[in-house]
Amino acid sequence: MVAVNRNRFLKRTLAGVASLAVLAGVLGTGAASAQSAPQGAIVIPDDVKIFGNDNPNVRKATAVVNGDVITGTDVDQRLALILAANQNELSEEDQKRLRLQVLRNLIDETLQIQEAEANEVEVAQAEIDQSYARVAAQNFDQDTSAMDAYLKRIGSSAESLKRQIRGEMSWQRLLQRNIAPFINVSEDEVNETIQRLEASKGTEEYRIGEIYLAAPAEAREQVYNNASQIVQQIREGGSFVAYARQYSQASTAAVGGDLGWIRLAQLPTELATVAREMQPGQLVGPVEVPGGFDILYLIDKRQVLTADPRDAILSLKQISITFPKGTTEAQAGQRAEDFAKTIQSAKGCGNVEEVAATIGAQVVTNDQVKARDLPAQIQSAILQLSPGESLPPFGSLEDGVRMLMLCGRDDPQSSSGPNFDQLMAQMEDERINKRAQMYLRDLRRDAVIEYN
Repeated sequence: MVAVNRNRFLKRTLAGVASLAVLAGVLGTGAASAQSAPQGAIVIPDDVKIFGNDNPNVRKATAVVNGDVITGTDVDQRLALILAANQNELSEEDQKRLRLQVLRNLIDETLQIQEAEANEVEVAQAEIDQSYARVAAQNFDQDTSAMDAYLKRIGSSAESLKRQIRGEMSWQRLLQRNIAPFINVSEDEVNETIQRLEASKGTEEYRIGEIYLAAPAEAREQVYNNASQIVQQIREGGSFVAYARQYSQASTAAVGGDLGWIRLAQLPTELATVAREMQPGQLVGPVEVPGGFDILYLIDKRQVLTADPRDAILSLKQISITFPKGTTEAQAGQRAEDFAKTIQSAKGCGNVEEVAATIGAQVVTNDQVKARDLPAQIQSAILQLSPGESLPPFGSLEDGVRMLMLCGRDDPQSSSGPNFDQLMAQMEDERINKRAQMYLRDLRRDAVIEYN
């Protein structure tokens, strides 16, 4: 689902619990036992005996959802996007597990599109094409024709990605029409939340990425294995955002699993316990939660309503040199050392260009660099500099060597937190997504799905 606001509370689209047939007479529980159970209860005897060899967890990657066909090609093309984005090769067994997860996601997507159509919610093809063009430009740095060729080359297709875009846009518009108008947040509720924020000033907030996989009881082990495989692939260099967009069944999948800034009290106990011990950049999971498994990635953390030095705006000059083809490691090391001595001889930012010119170095200036956006290994070091000082050289034989010189710094003011309107929007968004969970759960429950 396309998120209304990136800064959101924890929201997930819980998978519906699969129906279980209770064969009371066959399994020996007796009619009286079944009748004495509370209305709606599922009764499962202790001495379960399975008749037949059909394993409900073994599916071919095709299904018919309320008459709409999901083919093996549909699944393969979605899987190809993940494989290409992460440049990872999966074993045949791993791909089988991941195909099953993709199939579940495609089923949900199909249900969302069908429900939008049933409610006469339309998404024009021109809008889908515009969104596709933005994806091509922003994420792939290419025009749509190049994007089409790229997708075909990796075994996917433009149609597959456009269908995903259509599903997200259709579902979002359906929620905005059928749910959002009936969601109300009172001024008193917002004011109470603002007071709680003020009372918690100085406590820590966490920006967390989440991949949520629903796990009905009969598929628990299989989903756990899928989640473990995803964790392994991300740790081997895979993109958390790419996996979240493709596999997560939380509503935050559309924004790469980003939950925004939250406090641990807003998380389920199982996740809060884990997140409390995490450090920025750490990946943990799978963590079992009611209804499924979570994979958590701690993007960052900060203190509530407290200025963070990493939000300082820096004025930097980057001085760089490249190495001629054929330069050896020893030669590069010596030249980098000479380069550093030369730049450190400059009297601050005022004449660094003049000094750099004597050794053929290039200088680039940027007055709007947020310290938080710099690589973690550079952040703390550059915040210790005074104007005119520079970091030690860094780089590689292929890319050359560069130095960063601090020319100025605007420290952040103490944060006042979200204003009234922002907080109200966040609270409304949370309630919309809770209703969306129930909506999709009901669609799954009532769906007629045939597996081939």
